[in-house]
Amino acid sequence: MKLTQNFSLEEFNCKDGTTVPEKYYPNVLQVAENLEVLREYLQRPIIISGSGYRTKKHNTEVGGAPKSQHLTASAADISVNGLSPMQIAEAIETLIEEGKMKQGGMGVYPTFVHYDIRGTKARW
Repeated sequence: MKLTQNFSLEEFNCKDGTTVPEKYYPNVLQVAENLEVLREYLQRPIIISGSGYRTKKHNTEVGGAPKSQHLTASAADISVNGLSPMQIAEAIETLIEEGKMKQGGMGVYPTFVHYDIRGTKARW
């Protein structure tokens, strides 16, 4: 199922094979719409490199936070070929400051960036 021009629902499915529950479709759509803005800004494809949605069991197995935004399909771990996680994070910050992406959580890791749509600023 296509969510936006460049993102499909399948990309956000849990890595254990579980599909995103229908009740979380509004969340995953909002994440995809925000990532679409980032993709347009960067002019490069965005890869859901880690997790989109996670089941509670899978979240525990990967050491996710007990109240992780991934549990409600409100987050995505992303990478972009040719860009460092810091470069991706800087682009997200710029777009948030310009009011083009939703304020939320962002964590910069060695190989990816976590972005979520919690609505309040959280950084790690």
